[in-house]
Amino acid sequence: QVQLVETGGGLVQAGGSLRLSCAASGRTGSNNVMGWFRQAPGKEREFVAAINWSASILYYADSVKGRFTISRDNAKNTVYLQMNSLKPDDTAVYYCGYRYGSSIYYSTSMYTYWGQGTQVTVSS
Repeated sequence: QVQLVETGGGLVQAGGSLRLSCAASGRTGSNNVMGWFRQAPGKEREFVAAINWSASILYYADSVKGRFTISRDNAKNTVYLQMNSLKPDDTAVYYCGYRYGSSIYYSTSMYTYWGQGTQVTVSS
């Protein structure tokens, strides 16, 4: 079992920045992928970004490329999402996902564990 706890959400004006953190605990291992997804009201959960264990492979959704940066600190079992130039369309609950292995997937079904989510609200 792996437990994930997201922090760092909040209310920010358009153009502002936030940094999300996701701390993993339990049977994390050294071969895993951690990703960020988001779900706006009335919409399906969608892929935002993901990173492999060595941080040699990073994927981003087109909608956040150039604005968001994913990173990780394996000593702390934590993955981060730096979000800059935020837009109202970025408003959603942001979830951290975890899967064993080295392959990165966009689909939520490929991630085994999930955090409880953290709300990000961007006002115009």
